[in-house]
Amino acid sequence: MTKILTLPDEAATRALAASVGAQLQAGDLVYLSGELGAGKTTFAQELARALGIKEDVTSPTFTLILEYESGRLPLLHCDAYRLEDLGSGELADAGFFDFLERRDAVRLLEWPEMVANFLTAPNWKIEILFDGEARRASVWKSD
Repeated sequence: MTKILTLPDEAATRALAASVGAQLQAGDLVYLSGELGAGKTTFAQELARALGIKEDVTSPTFTLILEYESGRLPLLHCDAYRLEDLGSGELADAGFFDFLERRDAVRLLEWPEMVANFLTAPNWKIEILFDGEARRASVWKSD
């Protein structure tokens, strides 16, 4: 079932991420979508905080995958924005398939649509929509 939530401010985005983060278990795969500036980094930061991550969480746009281990569960954070035109060999070299195979950590994947042909079903799908005035989140959780 998909829920649509209004996110009137940054605090609401953080509250949503905290709620999702509190429910995550090792091996969970979370897809996080939204245009540039929609609030994905804010969501990722609060999700990490909900997992007990102490480090500063930044967008891994240029490093592709960042790993945080200081929380109750490790967090792997992948940004697929720059991976759109890569083939399977190049994705393997970048560590993308290793990221997907990890079951000891929560895996957060930003821009999943860029690598959709290589993905398995997620446990969560979060899409943050921003029309310049209001933010909404579409939240789907597997059963």
